[in-house]
Amino acid sequence: MSSRIVAVEPFDLVVFGGTGDLAHRKLFPSLYLRDRDGQITDPSRIIGVSRSKLDRKAFRAEVKTALETFVSADLLEKKKVSKFLDRIDFVMVDATGDDGWDDLKKLIADGLDRVRAFYLATSPNLFDAITHGLAKHELLTPKTRVVLEKPLGRDLASAVEINSAVADVLPESQIYRIDHYLGKETVQNLMALRFANVLFEPVWDSAHVDHVQITVAEKVGVEGRGGYYDTSGALRDMIQNHMLQLLCLVAMEPPSAMEADALRDEKLKVLRALKPIDETNVRQFTVRGQYRAGAIDGKSVPGYIDELPDQSSSPTETFVALKAEVATWRWAGVPFYLRTGKRLPSRVSEIVIQFRDVPLSIFGAAGGFLAPNRLVIRLQPDEGVKLYLMIKDPGPGGMRFREVPLNLSFADTFKGPNPDAYERLLMDVIRGSQALFMRRDEVEAAWTWADPILEAWSRLGRVPDPYTAGTWGPSTAVALIERDGRTWHEDVS
Repeated sequence: MSSRIVAVEPFDLVVFGGTGDLAHRKLFPSLYLRDRDGQITDPSRIIGVSRSKLDRKAFRAEVKTALETFVSADLLEKKKVSKFLDRIDFVMVDATGDDGWDDLKKLIADGLDRVRAFYLATSPNLFDAITHGLAKHELLTPKTRVVLEKPLGRDLASAVEINSAVADVLPESQIYRIDHYLGKETVQNLMALRFANVLFEPVWDSAHVDHVQITVAEKVGVEGRGGYYDTSGALRDMIQNHMLQLLCLVAMEPPSAMEADALRDEKLKVLRALKPIDETNVRQFTVRGQYRAGAIDGKSVPGYIDELPDQSSSPTETFVALKAEVATWRWAGVPFYLRTGKRLPSRVSEIVIQFRDVPLSIFGAAGGFLAPNRLVIRLQPDEGVKLYLMIKDPGPGGMRFREVPLNLSFADTFKGPNPDAYERLLMDVIRGSQALFMRRDEVEAAWTWADPILEAWSRLGRVPDPYTAGTWGPSTAVALIERDGRTWHEDVS
């Protein structure tokens, strides 16, 4: 079964930072795949912008190399690649000055009636200059959308500053703050499971759910991003944005409609209901870790410090585990355990809804242990949903039980590759759908909760706990959940 392709109206997409890693690795491959499937219509154009001294021919060669590097060879059809490259143009623009803006304006002047999208795949410190440059040079139209890539600040104050600068020239309806996790197929299926089925919502509360786990684990280290990562860390890089968004989708109330503001209103309520973690309880509810040299898949890997240029020590965390609680009637008393880290044994992102034990086993000791039901939503890899149930072991000899998953594998059920998150989100930008993008107050509410954790870590001066690369983080992360009588879900099959 394949999804129906719905073409979007013609557009001009201008990618600031068009020669950067994100554009090469994600944006141009995603746009090619949408063009390949017929979703992009003529006379749409894709224009790279940067300070690099390139012409159209040289930039098209760069994009072609990016496609050959990051798109599966069986999806690279010569005619369709050629057609896509014909859409590509390039303009050299100084984002912080006046050079090149008139050239960009002239290039897209004939597309005033089209959707005009500007993707800011740049450092956030350029968002102010670029958006004001767009306004100054009269490039904004009623059909303009501006996409802001993360990170949106490094704390609440900087996020407010960025949001205010962009809001000076654009209404909220034209601003698209992207979090690619919200574009993942399985994340959207979490909403489908909850709100398109009658089965789960009646038991989606503290009376039936024992706890929730959200894990985003990576095998890789900083991979050449040491300079950026050392000023960020795992909480800023993953918890404050991606993982809080996943928590919101699990914990939010049903929205009145699948409409952008209705959905975002409910997520905002969750963020505002998170119990504070600050200097009074940060030791009890959070764990920081930093990987040391170890081995993954039988290969030796260096420690975090070894991957940083000219640095003998660093207080930056590469692993975070924490225990959060949503103070609402639905979720009061239900812990949400979040963990994320680099150089862990497996690359896996998943949400585990752990239901409560059956109130009484009527089968006696002979039946064995009755494991509580679990709903496991795997975001990557091997996207799918598993519902773990207790089933009678086949054969005579009484009632003996085994835990067995009902397994909905997306690869087996829906033949063919799933679109990448960026493919979906880029097309949503063109359509004008903001449902999968963050609103300003969401971003600032997330920072309002995260800032006291960062401040408490700084004031307490506690260095991250070490863990060996290839393990599931420091032993303190295990203690965080096991002192509550629970364990981390680590079925990575």
